[in-house]
Amino acid sequence: MAAPTTSGTVAFKLDILQICEEAYERAGTEMRTGYDLRSARRSLELMMLDWVNRGLNLWTVTETTLDLVAGTKTYTLADDCIDVLDAVVRTDVGDATQTDFNLTRLSVSTYAQTSNKNTESRPTSYYVDRQNRATVTLYPEPNDSTQDFVYWYVRRIEDLGATNTNNMDMPERFVPAMIAGLAFNIALKRPELEARLPILKDLYEEAYELAASEDRTKASLVFTPLQEFIDVQL
Repeated sequence: MAAPTTSGTVAFKLDILQICEEAYERAGTEMRTGYDLRSARRSLELMMLDWVNRGLNLWTVTETTLDLVAGTKTYTLADDCIDVLDAVVRTDVGDATQTDFNLTRLSVSTYAQTSNKNTESRPTSYYVDRQNRATVTLYPEPNDSTQDFVYWYVRRIEDLGATNTNNMDMPERFVPAMIAGLAFNIALKRPELEARLPILKDLYEEAYELAASEDRTKASLVFTPLQEFIDVQL
């Protein structure tokens, strides 16, 4: 018996316009006007910001490096940085003796109570100031300009952009959750769809949890960072 014929491709993707159309249909209505599309795009952008608050999305974890400057303790982080997950100081960069030294994250109160913030040595800890543009302050203050600050951070999900044929900045496994969430948000704006809100919300939460659980690391042993920071006197 001959094997069934399949496409042999895995290229299926929905662009932003198709995502919005599908979400309107799931909400129980149609996207008929330019305003409907603009409204859906706005809801999508807001939902991506909400996803940042829902937890760690592995595809947004990024590694980058800052060159340390002796006598400089505060540095501006990447412009899309939301928060720092982990960090090291790297010495002997590029050599066979290259070594990473783990850093401890400090709370604002612990860093504020540090008596001499101008102490110079290899940094052992850091404090993140999460403003509109995040910064990191190292303690002790670096004393060697040949060392690097290497950090892993959660970045913002990219904007939709001006073109409706763009794809979303996320793995395909999250697209069903995104469409379910957009359908729920569209229904929130339509009084005539109020009766559909409970089921749309349940479908959204179920789809998001399914995608988020699949997005977790598959390592044999996982260390989950505590939400509270070490608060010790220095």
